[in-house]
Amino acid sequence: MKIITHSMKIITHSLPLFFLTVLMGTQKPNIIVIMADDLGYGDLGCYGAKPKNLKTPHIDKLAQDGLKFTSGYCSASTCTPTRYSFLTGTYAFRKKNTGIAPPSSPLIIPDQTYTLPDMLKEAGYKTAVVGKWHLGLGSPGVGPQWNDLLKPGPQEIGFDYSFLLPTTNDRVPQVYVENHRVLNLDPKDPLWVGGKKPSPDHPTGITHRNTLKMDWTHGHNHTIHNGISRIGYYTGGHAARFRDEDLADKWVEKSIQWIEKNKDNPFFLFFASHDLHVPRIPHERFRGKSGMSYRGDVIVQLDWCVGEIVKYLKKEGLEKDTMIVFCSDNGPVGDDGYADEALEKMGDHQAAGPYTGGKYSIFEGGTRTPFITYWPETIKPGVSDKVVCTIDFAGSLANHLGITLPKDSCLDSLNVMGALLGEKGARGRSHLIQQDNGRGSNYGYREGKWKMQRHDSKKTQNYQVNKLLGSQRAQKVPQYALFDLAKDPQEKNDLARKKPKLLTEMKASLKEYLDAGRTR
Repeated sequence: MKIITHSMKIITHSLPLFFLTVLMGTQKPNIIVIMADDLGYGDLGCYGAKPKNLKTPHIDKLAQDGLKFTSGYCSASTCTPTRYSFLTGTYAFRKKNTGIAPPSSPLIIPDQTYTLPDMLKEAGYKTAVVGKWHLGLGSPGVGPQWNDLLKPGPQEIGFDYSFLLPTTNDRVPQVYVENHRVLNLDPKDPLWVGGKKPSPDHPTGITHRNTLKMDWTHGHNHTIHNGISRIGYYTGGHAARFRDEDLADKWVEKSIQWIEKNKDNPFFLFFASHDLHVPRIPHERFRGKSGMSYRGDVIVQLDWCVGEIVKYLKKEGLEKDTMIVFCSDNGPVGDDGYADEALEKMGDHQAAGPYTGGKYSIFEGGTRTPFITYWPETIKPGVSDKVVCTIDFAGSLANHLGITLPKDSCLDSLNVMGALLGEKGARGRSHLIQQDNGRGSNYGYREGKWKMQRHDSKKTQNYQVNKLLGSQRAQKVPQYALFDLAKDPQEKNDLARKKPKLLTEMKASLKEYLDAGRTR
């Protein structure tokens, strides 16, 4: 048995699959986590979206035949910290520089970190990530070397294979990264990425605004590619650049190719969709397929992706052996930097469902999102009110597979596998810490039906998803507020003054968890 140790990172690579299966004595499903981007609680038919606004039949089918959670959460209301927590099992606010990653960020998960894919490899799984990464590439202090090997990256933290959008698509560059290299990069046309304008005549969303096929509303006005200006600057790499319209097709193509090669082993696929993050540019065949313009159209496109994956599993006879988890990296946002008619076409659609706030906020709409588990003949159809979170996959799956997590790893990943499977009498989380992007030390803290908001910055934003984002920046809020989510899911009635003892107790509990550096 080969054991590699990096500061408590212990991974077994060569235990025979048969031996592992006998050793663990448990069902070992294939695992596919489909993580949407900026998808709100109310953005799907199965969570209340009206058919006249959009239809999501494939995801609705997962919910109908699987377990739909009404208290399913991501750990943060922005993408990078949620993805960090999902893979490491540790709240992102415990580590510096885990906010929204810039275009040239180095890998923000140190390569000695024991991760969810590490644990699954230890259990005999093949592992892959396909889609949006946005966790940085390259060494600390150096960052991505776009024309050379892009490492450390996903393969240094547990993935056997990766096919990535390296950052997020409103940030440069618009290229695919397969394993350690930019795909189709011509060495005669090297790629340069930077934070400053490379030359005085370099076209940008400001200087060449009249050429854009989708205008910007704030920021997002640097280098232009495919008629859309982005955050940051880049030149070269023209043969490697992709069309925004083709991203979803490429994620499905590469995912199915990888499953085809690995279907004889237990496998873990992290399908990291870019839908519905800005710029919202669906493939032409999905344009106009919703009543909500671009934002609705990319939700329909996301639903198609889910349908294609499930269809392939059925064709190959893999469906009953595969656990699918559908979730989102944070709540919704209407105006997020581009003039894509999201607000104008919102109508009566409630992107966050019955909840207040969305992306960037610690209100429920920021982190309470669609969350569905599906495993035919194992998970019975139903609806669960148990509290579960994307940070809990490492702790839950490790318990299910008989793997002992190192004590200094996955510090906040709890075992809620019984709840994820819908087992009778199973419990979800008793408490949950929510964060925004982490810069203002703003936290939500939930215990049972009670929710405390702690805004150390005394400011919030994106309080109303259907309003211009700029007009909501730095909206003043009290440092502490207390809500009864059972009676007041919209967090409108602050009970801090009426229940001072409870507020004091919840303050103390949150502080204890923050100071302890772990909750597991």
